[in-house]
Amino acid sequence: MRRSPVGETVLVTGGSGFVAAHLVRQLLERGYRVHTTVRSAANAAKADPLRAMGRSHSGRLEIFEADLLREGSFDEAMKGCAVVFHVASPFLMPEKIKDGRRDVVDPALLGTRNVLASVERTPTVDRLVFTSTVGAIFGDYVDVLAMDDRILSEKYFNSTSTVENNPYHYAKTVAERAAWEAEKAQDRWRMVSVNPGLILGPSLTPASDSGSLFLLEELLKGYFFYGAPDFSFTTADVRDVALAHIEAAERTEAHGRYIVAAPEMTSFREMSRILLAHDPRNLRLPRTALPHWPVRLLGPAFGLTQDYIRKHLGIRFRVDNSRSVKELGLTYRPIEETLVDHYEAWREQRSGRPGGGNGGSP
Repeated sequence: MRRSPVGETVLVTGGSGFVAAHLVRQLLERGYRVHTTVRSAANAAKADPLRAMGRSHSGRLEIFEADLLREGSFDEAMKGCAVVFHVASPFLMPEKIKDGRRDVVDPALLGTRNVLASVERTPTVDRLVFTSTVGAIFGDYVDVLAMDDRILSEKYFNSTSTVENNPYHYAKTVAERAAWEAEKAQDRWRMVSVNPGLILGPSLTPASDSGSLFLLEELLKGYFFYGAPDFSFTTADVRDVALAHIEAAERTEAHGRYIVAAPEMTSFREMSRILLAHDPRNLRLPRTALPHWPVRLLGPAFGLTQDYIRKHLGIRFRVDNSRSVKELGLTYRPIEETLVDHYEAWREQRSGRPGGGNGGSP
């Protein structure tokens, strides 16, 4: 069975974020009334793109202020909502994290608990769609090599990350576990978890500080022009991730965790090859692969520990995304489309031109 968007009001937390902005847009296009939250409505860079969406959809978008770390902060925004999409959570690259607990663990775990408390106080809510990550399934790439057939699947939980070692993955793991525990403790609402890989694609909000955007920006700015290190990533298009959230809400039989990622990993070298085919005169993009030895030798100077290098460099694995295909009906965009749209949106935003790239929903 499917639930209908007609007459439904839903909440998207952290609406100015990379994924959440696409989710808000797709929900509006389906006919939902959407509540969304931002930390400060006075922050024009984050709130104005949302306001523009609201104007384009007959005023069916309402923006509320809410802070992940403030108890009761989401109560007002959640009033009358049937579905809560809890998307808000910081995603910072390791080099951007100064204090693991302050920067990522507290916002993820305490923020999730505050949203869950609001769900408990809001009798209209019957479904929570929780944005997690594949990082709640594994800590380091070597962990996947110990899984059945060396294939990433939803049945595992990350058991190796800590506040000190990979705090982002640790934060998302403890937050997702807290949400599952809360769901198990009652019988009014049900939860579905969406666990995407590295999310790429066009950003609708130029002020987004997602680590997904930061990682590819390093490639686009020429940090690797001398050669692409042999690091690979599980990838997902931001528009597919947003659609997965909606399908998880509308398909009443959806349950449990859903990996949202392509079945094959994509390396820095492959990303560069795709972008060079689109823009062959770009001198910032690497044209060759970098051998492992200079990465091992020079990596620490760029913030990569020898432990991280040992557990990630040159490691690839397959991803079992079959549940998202069979049960959510996803058809994944080709990585070529995702990267080119990401690149064009990035160029438009850097040039100050309006549009933000091909940011439409599927």
